[in-house]
Amino acid sequence: MADLSPLRRRMIEDMTVRNLSPATQRSYISAVSKFSRYFGKSPDRLELEDVRAFQVHLVCISWPALNQIVCALRFFYGVTLGEALIPERIPYAREPRKLPVVLSADEVVQFLEAVSSLKSRAALTTAYAAGLRASEVAGLRIEDIDSARGVIQVRHGKGAKDRNVMLSPQLLGILRTYWRLARPRVYLFPGRDEDHPIDQTVLHAACRSAVKAAGLTKRVTLHTLRHSFATHLLENGTDIRIIQVLLGHNNLSSTARYTQVATDTIRATQSPLDRLSLEVTPPG
Repeated sequence: MADLSPLRRRMIEDMTVRNLSPATQRSYISAVSKFSRYFGKSPDRLELEDVRAFQVHLVCISWPALNQIVCALRFFYGVTLGEALIPERIPYAREPRKLPVVLSADEVVQFLEAVSSLKSRAALTTAYAAGLRASEVAGLRIEDIDSARGVIQVRHGKGAKDRNVMLSPQLLGILRTYWRLARPRVYLFPGRDEDHPIDQTVLHAACRSAVKAAGLTKRVTLHTLRHSFATHLLENGTDIRIIQVLLGHNNLSSTARYTQVATDTIRATQSPLDRLSLEVTPPG
């Protein structure tokens, strides 16, 4: 870090001591650098009005990308510069109220059978079977598959939190077959270098190829498998608080969104009209 500016070095140190993931650190540094380049000044010389102007400039980008930049700037001003009052005055973009895309059970089978690579098919099957994020699937080690206890240990999930999820007996059989054929040593799904995990971009590319090969018309991403996992559990009667724990959500409100797409649950819910003794006859 000898060639880093003192300000950048300090921000990196601030993120490191707070155990932010390497990916989050790279994202934050990139965001602050873009902010600085836009005005042609060091970011510590820019003020709240500059932040506002930068947000207006970025208003056309997606809300997750914009909010990632907001998180970076709030961290930079609040932690690295110690300006306690500024972060609360940097607003997040309002999340569009869109329902997540969910696959039916038949579509899940259609999708997974269209994945051509053995490793990618096993990884994407794991993502659906356990409701894992792309980073969580990629980071799985062989030792994380606890067949004796019937759980998968997810290490360093979102927010650097560990959690356990169920190990489906069917998934265990699939992973055992995969292991016999691929013989991974450290990571369950290694990259080209056996000592490093598979690159998430490989999984995303496999997902796109499978969607095309399966002929699915829905806009499916790897995260769609996680949405489908949660929705299918809810439709099968799993308590929403259990689903919250399995997904690693801090707030129940994040999990509750799946009640809006659980069509089996919605369809099975009795209308209050059905409790009435009512006959509707045409006016005579």
